[in-house]
Amino acid sequence: MLRRFVPFQQLRKQPTIVVDSVGLGASLTLAHWRGAATPELLRDDTSAGSVLRALRAPDAAGLTASAVTANHFDVDGFVGVWSLLHPEAALRHEHLLRLVAILGDFRELDWQDPLADHALRLVCWLNAREKELFYVPFGAPALRRREDEASTEKFRWFLPRFLEILENPEVDRVAWEPEYERVLRATNALPSASGAFTRYPEIGLVVVRASDPLPYYALFGATAGYDMVLSLYDGQRYEFEYKYTTWIDLESRVTLPRLPLDSLAAQLNAVEQAPYRWTFDGITDTGPLLRLAGKSLNKAQRYADPDQRPIQASSLLPQEVEQLIVSFFQEKYATIQAKRYWTWAEIRAAGQ
Repeated sequence: MLRRFVPFQQLRKQPTIVVDSVGLGASLTLAHWRGAATPELLRDDTSAGSVLRALRAPDAAGLTASAVTANHFDVDGFVGVWSLLHPEAALRHEHLLRLVAILGDFRELDWQDPLADHALRLVCWLNAREKELFYVPFGAPALRRREDEASTEKFRWFLPRFLEILENPEVDRVAWEPEYERVLRATNALPSASGAFTRYPEIGLVVVRASDPLPYYALFGATAGYDMVLSLYDGQRYEFEYKYTTWIDLESRVTLPRLPLDSLAAQLNAVEQAPYRWTFDGITDTGPLLRLAGKSLNKAQRYADPDQRPIQASSLLPQEVEQLIVSFFQEKYATIQAKRYWTWAEIRAAGQ
């Protein structure tokens, strides 16, 4: 059937499918947001994945709605909206679109997958044209605009152009190539797998060692199955981050709940001798950071790649930071059982 995109403000004016968002009056919600009303059989790790599941279940309640919307623009949400408008092409390219959505939201990329390179080119194209023609992710407030309103212009531009790029990225290589090459250089600059990564599966933490801060697609690329990343850079520069995988309802595996970072920051500050303080974001942020702060970062800066923000030098040695953080989570998680579909109330209770 033919569907059309509508701005989020028009949600209640006609039967509408809501993608990667929640909204009262939706005929069908296809979102991986925590607590979203996505039908159980359509749940997926990404919102685009839920859309693709729905396209293979044409009798799903609400799927006959003729309008589609989202309250923000990002790679996952865009792929979901586009797939509902182009169902035959979406199912033809289903595996590739799933890779694009995962890379866009979780920043994970399996280089063993034959379509990984294609997926990276598509995500880099979406990122590049978005920044060039509109504004950076989470940048609407700086323009004194609401994201649910401003993002409509992005959808209007990208929706009619994506199929051509999907099937032949070479037609706009000039747009995606700079970021693509930057990610490849960073990925290739990582030491061997045994030297770059230390994994602590019992707490879901990956420690990544690199000489300098990296783009997320290189930094998180090999972290699938883990929900926390500690980055140890040369010069005693460090960042810890909760991945987006614990902000949403992950369908494919169990997770541990996010824990508040205030007491961990206090432990670090008690031994830190550098002229800076360890600061942290709240657990409801999409990707909370724990870092030695010089100047505080806004949301757009925190979402941007680590190699695009300043990271201050600590007085602590890498092994000290790693041991302190690993011990903190090993102690806190010792009595918590991993599961699917945590509520925010349960997460807050676990943190107490």
